[in-house]
Amino acid sequence: MTLTLILTRHAKSSWKDPTLDDHARPLNKRGRASAKAIGRWLADHGYTPGEVLCSDAERTRETWALIADKLVGLPDASYDAGLYLTSHEDMLAALRGASAATVMMIAHNPGSATLARRLAAEPHPHQKFQHYPSAATAVIEFDAENWGDVDWGTGRVVEFVVPRELI
Repeated sequence: MTLTLILTRHAKSSWKDPTLDDHARPLNKRGRASAKAIGRWLADHGYTPGEVLCSDAERTRETWALIADKLVGLPDASYDAGLYLTSHEDMLAALRGASAATVMMIAHNPGSATLARRLAAEPHPHQKFQHYPSAATAVIEFDAENWGDVDWGTGRVVEFVVPRELI
């Protein structure tokens, strides 16, 4: 069986209001355009998650809402405070609890970048893969029966895209 992870870092957030708590920061104009572009890219490539694991921060929620607007037949997202600025180990633990064949995870760096690198059996050649900029999205496939079987170095990065290439 093939399991597919769509791993997206949240889109560019706004620092306009310095009084906002980090958790409450929304996307800026460029971030909103980037999230929409990623949503269109996912739709154009036929990637539709059956399950969505999303940090509960405002910028990740907004990223998901703008991506979801471009897709059809989607589940409700599971907003998880445990994915807010967490480690790649905790992200993998959350992923191991998933049940759908295609899972989308929307979170933060450095966790997203490290998770992508550690899951990949071979690094993706894109120059931005190591850095994983805002709204970067990787599609990683695993030959596994369930998410509990997924481990470091077992994934194939079949796609990687950054919004600047789409806008």
